[in-house]
Amino acid sequence: MEQVLARTLPAAEIAPQRLHAAMRYAALGGGKRVRPLLVFAAGEVAGAHADRLEIAAAAVEMIHAYSLVHDDMPCMDDDVLRRGKPTVHVEFDDATALLVGDSLQSLAFQLLAQYPLAQDAHKQLEMVTLLAVAAGSRGMAGGQAIDLAAVGKSLSLPELELMHIHKTGALIRAAVMLGALCGELSAAKMLKLDHFAKCIGLAFQVVDDVLDAEASTATLGKTAGKDAEQNKPTYVSVLGVVQAKALAESLRQDAHAALAGFGDAAQRLHALADFIVLRNF
Repeated sequence: MEQVLARTLPAAEIAPQRLHAAMRYAALGGGKRVRPLLVFAAGEVAGAHADRLEIAAAAVEMIHAYSLVHDDMPCMDDDVLRRGKPTVHVEFDDATALLVGDSLQSLAFQLLAQYPLAQDAHKQLEMVTLLAVAAGSRGMAGGQAIDLAAVGKSLSLPELELMHIHKTGALIRAAVMLGALCGELSAAKMLKLDHFAKCIGLAFQVVDDVLDAEASTATLGKTAGKDAEQNKPTYVSVLGVVQAKALAESLRQDAHAALAGFGDAAQRLHALADFIVLRNF
């Protein structure tokens, strides 16, 4: 995935050099690459070719990287550390960080439009729409808006779930569905994959909340304890650590159950569900 991103991102020597260097700084050299892994794993279930999957995976990862750059800016979470190194606005400047996010987002859609990724044009347009919705006000950006509005407030569990279905879950769901759309699956199996994706998308955020409360900055590669410091509602603040971990485990089991009937082709999806929930616990 690192090689694919290095190839699809503009070279640092191409003008404007500082912007392109910052884009590469933001997207390369760190991160778990969970979303690209999900694209590949879902594509394996659907019998998709790797040449298609790597482009879809790069597009999803660029959207994710852009969201992290903007999320870390002073007007959002104002963080100085990401993936074990200074955040983009610290390493470069605020204006460059803003343009990095804008440029990574547009490049993601350029990739989805530029390369043949599906069996027909209609399905490829469906992929573009899927990622656009997942990244926009009905997905990730909308979830971030809800998150910012919730600082210092108490949310119920359903309200918290609604926020994170948008903020974190939407892009994870898009990764799974884009991988599947690069191949061929029945409508019934697509529904099962969609349920799997929704379970692990929510579980991912539950685990993130627990890790923010329990893990060290060195382990996370980003500043630990920021949620409590900023008085944000989280699964830990609403449920407590023990019940939050129990919820993550329940979601993991639901995700595994959703893959019943896929056989050995879903082995990587099963492994990723385990990784998402069990990482650093």
